[in-house]
Amino acid sequence: MRKFIAALLVLCLGSVSSWAEDATGDRVAINQDVPDRYVVVKGDTLWDIAKMFLEDPWKWQDIWYINPQIENPHLIYPGDVIGLIMVDGERRLTTLSRGAESRTLRVSPDDAEGGVVKLRPTARITPIFGAIPAIPREHVEGFLSGNRVVAEDTLITAPYIVSGLEGRLLMGAGDTVYGRGDFDEDLRVYQIYRQGEELIDPETRESLGFEAIELGQARLETTARDIGTMTLQRSNQQIMLEDRLLPSDEALLSAVFYPSEPPEGVEGEILRVARGVKSIGQFDVVIVNRGEREGVEPGNIFRVFQQGGRVTDPVTGDRLQLPGQDAGLMMIFRVFDRVSYGLILEADMPMSVGDTVSSPGF
Repeated sequence: MRKFIAALLVLCLGSVSSWAEDATGDRVAINQDVPDRYVVVKGDTLWDIAKMFLEDPWKWQDIWYINPQIENPHLIYPGDVIGLIMVDGERRLTTLSRGAESRTLRVSPDDAEGGVVKLRPTARITPIFGAIPAIPREHVEGFLSGNRVVAEDTLITAPYIVSGLEGRLLMGAGDTVYGRGDFDEDLRVYQIYRQGEELIDPETRESLGFEAIELGQARLETTARDIGTMTLQRSNQQIMLEDRLLPSDEALLSAVFYPSEPPEGVEGEILRVARGVKSIGQFDVVIVNRGEREGVEPGNIFRVFQQGGRVTDPVTGDRLQLPGQDAGLMMIFRVFDRVSYGLILEADMPMSVGDTVSSPGF
């Protein structure tokens, strides 16, 4: 039976070109020699799978088919079987079966009426493992619930550490501290921050916000007027007087986002590299000067262009700016008002602060 299913899928798929269409009618190119089916393994990412099947992985949402017979069909789990099917004469990628029980898509010749492979009802299976992330989790976890970018007045008006127990000036995990400010008694968990570098737009000189460096986490135990008694639940480094307290803001990686194209015409620049490194390579986290204000969303893919050099025209003596070179790809994974965090997915040549980013489909 399985051989029959595989043969039928090959027959159906072999009768059409390796294309699908996106919402605008543009063609989405499917890679040559892709498998008809693939079993997802632990460690896979959505980006890995999109690259396996698509020439332009950022067009993922244009080819993914929501299988109504699969629970949480927008998510992919280790053990899932995914593959290409025909829908309205176009190739689509979908989940054929869910998880460990490997229940396969049942296809018969009668199911192909009108050029559509029909999906017959099967029992819903609740997945055992967590859904695969869009990008490698280990490279971005610290930036999802840690550092953030805020306006200066957010830090100025936030509650702050005013004292440690018995007047201590340096505090750590397990210590009792006192904060002062306008506490929300419905919120018990606060993250502790110290003001970091101001981010300036290199072209307009506009202030895009301040990076707030996450130091730890505290629990609000009691309040008396504007003084809160707190317990330090964890600390990444020593907590000091005047460090700021902001409500916990965990941007979990399990939040669903998919490879996608950024809004048309949005271009930007790399402002800085996280962790203080100078050169930029694969899996480095960078900050770019575009955010929610420009319509940027998690999952947006940008192409990075290495800055072109400046040369002197040997004939006229004019100073010229050479065009930038395609250096790789970046996915946005956390968005603030005016800036975003991005992960470098591919680095074909060295990158640096000042390199530009734009639509991947140039």
